Amino acid sequence: MNRRLIVNADDFGRSRPVNEAVVRAHCEGILTTASLMVNEPDAPEAVMLARRNPRLGVGLHLTLLCGRSACAPELIPGLVNDRGEFTDNPVRAGLRYFFHRSLREQLRTEIHAQFKAFQATGLPLDHVNGHLHLHLHPVVFRILMQDADRLGIRRLRLTRDRFWMSARLAGGRWAYRATHALIYLFLAGRARGPLRRRGIRHTRAVFGLLQDSRVDEAHLLKLLPRLPAGDSELYSHPSLDNFKHEFDALISPRVKEQIGRLGIQLIRYGDL
Repeated sequence: MNRRLIVNADDFGRSRPVNEAVVRAHCEGILTTASLMVNEPDAPEAVMLARRNPRLGVGLHLTLLCGRSACAPELIPGLVNDRGEFTDNPVRAGLRYFFHRSLREQLRTEIHAQFKAFQATGLPLDHVNGHLHLHLHPVVFRILMQDADRLGIRRLRLTRDRFWMSARLAGGRWAYRATHALIYLFLAGRARGPLRRRGIRHTRAVFGLLQDSRVDEAHLLKLLPRLPAGDSELYSHPSLDNFKHEFDALISPRVKEQIGRLGIQLIRYGDL
């Protein structure tokens, strides 16, 4: 079986350094898709850049923490402060969204507002995922599946990195990597059936979770020869400031040469 790879950038629209890195990594390197944070200050610039680069597949980076809301604070008072900002604490957000049933309709309202904001850009929806993978949170995922037809969800990131493969490629941060591998093994396992029943496509493997913020050239050169057969996604957070090493990896001539030599086909979610 051939090996096909989606190379995605999360956080498109979060800042101008991120936007520039995304477009340059697409035009000069191996980046094929990007996930748009529709509520961030530089999202309009990201949309403009995406329109100029129609081969870049753009999806929705659903943001329900560490970001801004699409709805006015008075519509979702249990989710944001009076400035329309979600909490920056992922554990707190996850627990509140799970245990506070009163928040579920507010979550639904905000989720629909973000999809509507994406639709207003006029860009085709290449895929859906979530900031810090909150799209797989049991409550959020249930809403997405209940409303999948109305929201136009056809392709979604099924986050599940391979712990033992990752352990052979890099060391360190064992507690973080082991806990995240277990959490997303469970969440991806419970999500697979609903996605299959609704015909929502996803890749067989996703890489980047266990190497978060450390997807550099050296890591890619070790990962690419070990890609499994079929379709995979590699995601990173390229920028020209905080994560320039991830941008440098995506435009690396050595990485591009290795992809060509290995016969790996670069695709978008829309090609699944």
